[in-house]
Amino acid sequence: MSNVLVIGSLNFDLSMQVNRLPKIGETIHGRSIDYFIGGKGANQAVAASRIINDVSLIGCLGNDTFGEKIKKHLKNENLNINNIETVSYTFTGMASIFKTEFDNAIVVIPGANDWVSETFIDKYEEQIKNAKVLLLQLEIPISSVLHIIKIAKKYKTTVILNPAPYHDLSDEIINNVDFITPNDSEFSDLCGSHFDYSEIETQMLDWQSKHPNTQLIVTRGSQGVSFVRNNTIVTVKAFKATVVDTTGAGDTFNGILAAKISQNTTLDEAITWANAGASLSVQKFGAQTGMPTYEEVNKLIKNYEVE
Repeated sequence: MSNVLVIGSLNFDLSMQVNRLPKIGETIHGRSIDYFIGGKGANQAVAASRIINDVSLIGCLGNDTFGEKIKKHLKNENLNINNIETVSYTFTGMASIFKTEFDNAIVVIPGANDWVSETFIDKYEEQIKNAKVLLLQLEIPISSVLHIIKIAKKYKTTVILNPAPYHDLSDEIINNVDFITPNDSEFSDLCGSHFDYSEIETQMLDWQSKHPNTQLIVTRGSQGVSFVRNNTIVTVKAFKATVVDTTGAGDTFNGILAAKISQNTTLDEAITWANAGASLSVQKFGAQTGMPTYEEVNKLIKNYEVE
């Protein structure tokens, strides 16, 4: 049995530091380039595995050098990767990250992640059945995400869906997951209409009333993390952080959230841990390289100073 089972993407990331993003048709000079292991599935699995034991990752890699590097890297984590398959006739997923001083823009090419098909998933029904918490994102085919959710529903496995990168979601998906964790931008897309930021809490209450069986959790950056309890907005404040790189902060949040929910903690405690972990992750460069350990998160919470 896995405390947390992550089914999702594995990518090789190329992170380029630039002063600004190029315009269409323009070539600019960058400052530097770094190479990282990424993919939202792999990132979230690593984040969870640094907090608890018995975390498993299921996904696909291409039969290439990048796939070999990813597998070698993940073997050093506290993570079960026995069910990561190599697809011989495609390439490993890639992400190009353009990092400016205060933010980033990312282009993802799915590659082998698109081979996480319904047929592929059927081989792992037993793992889904036996997981305490199943964590999903949207870098594998949306039809596969729905298929996974249906299997999990059959066995009453707790499902957390991180709707990123954003994709239009059917009510069948939304209403059959236990938790959904958009950031504020993704939540706007989830509502199907853009609204002034001052209206976000009203929109959250409205959305939650329409989907009472799915707990909405919205990450709001420096504003903290908000969710609905008894028709009231509850906000867990953000931890102070000196931001170096925001890449992977959302993945850190979701991985730790899943880890703590698998331990049957209160939602407030799970979000506090996830929030603390995300604040630590942005203080280092890179996604997985910045993800904190149990000891680091525990120390921050014990000595925390929130905004």
